[in-house]
Amino acid sequence: MAKVAVLGYGTVGSGVVEVLDTNAAEVAKSAGEALELKYILDLRDFPGDKHEAQVVHDIDIILNDPEVEVICETMGGIEPALTFEKRALEAGKSVCTSNKELVAAHGPELVELAKKNNVSYLFEASVGGGIPVLRSLNDSLKHEKVDAITGILNGTTNYILTKMDKEGAAFETVLKQAQEKGYAERNPEADVEGYDACRKIAILASLMSGKHVQYEDIYTEGISKINIHDFEYARALNMSIKLLAMCKKNENGFFTIVAPFLVPYENPLASVNGVFNAIDVHGNMLGDVMFYGKGAGKNATASAVVADVIDIVKHKGKHIEVNMKAEKAVLSPKDNAVRNFFVRVSEDLEDQAKEVFGNDVEVVKRNSIPGEFAFVTESISEKDFEEKLWKMDSVKGYIRLY
Repeated sequence: MAKVAVLGYGTVGSGVVEVLDTNAAEVAKSAGEALELKYILDLRDFPGDKHEAQVVHDIDIILNDPEVEVICETMGGIEPALTFEKRALEAGKSVCTSNKELVAAHGPELVELAKKNNVSYLFEASVGGGIPVLRSLNDSLKHEKVDAITGILNGTTNYILTKMDKEGAAFETVLKQAQEKGYAERNPEADVEGYDACRKIAILASLMSGKHVQYEDIYTEGISKINIHDFEYARALNMSIKLLAMCKKNENGFFTIVAPFLVPYENPLASVNGVFNAIDVHGNMLGDVMFYGKGAGKNATASAVVADVIDIVKHKGKHIEVNMKAEKAVLSPKDNAVRNFFVRVSEDLEDQAKEVFGNDVEVVKRNSIPGEFAFVTESISEKDFEEKLWKMDSVKGYIRLY
């Protein structure tokens, strides 16, 4: 029987315990032996809880217990989680985590530390909740040359954009609804400014490149500038607006970006709505494969943590290889990326827009939005687009086309 400890008895931690309780028979069958929850680390006591006897307040009790083989870190944040994870790996205990902030910042060095101590470090739940995308990249798609990963990686922003599109409501109104429903935090900055999606694509990009893609190096734009008029134009173009996170290898190098994009209706990503996530992975032989599901939530995320525990127990005494080294990845600047852009200006700037961007721009007509001139540029590099944008007297907004 394998003994497990859970660090943090909040939303995800209590979910992990619930999965171990509720699906005990399925978990045992999958792991090849029963799993027993031995400890829960938390600052609080939980009187009346089914597992109150397993609650401890001192990490050393867990680290010094030779029976504990696997530690699930579901605390969140960098410290003390990082210190606890490092000490666990050094003590010869495998670790799995849902902590995207920590994995994005320190994942590669923790993978190397796990290898050095012949234990494993897994973090399926850090990206896409219960969607098994990391395991697929690390296992089923290991033989592929993965050259692009594009995803809707944040359920809060996807919910807001879907509501704005379907109900014609303003950003502030929908954000307030999302907060009331518990989909958005009181301080929603991490979601709406794209930082959460940025950390997740940093993890995916690190797995894709085998090096450490640091999230600070990723160009990131959020959705707070998108308004309801943008959606009217999008519909005229047969497109929807999605916050996409992507990493791509091409002749210009390896680059990654998080930003709102206009996505054609025929692309499956365009119809991913509400709090759902979707991740498109492109391999050189496989082509495109898409992963879809709830990207957050107690049970979905906890299920992914338990899947990692099972994997570790099945490979007892071995290090499970993860394609990540602590060497820093070099990203090519986004300047070289070539794409089309949708631009809105006031109608008195139509002549200037045609002079700057060329007479062949595709004009987007919306009679319901008076006083504007909107157009789609020809294919242009990010650098050239920025330079041309600077030449305009004023711009009401722009969105990239996918």
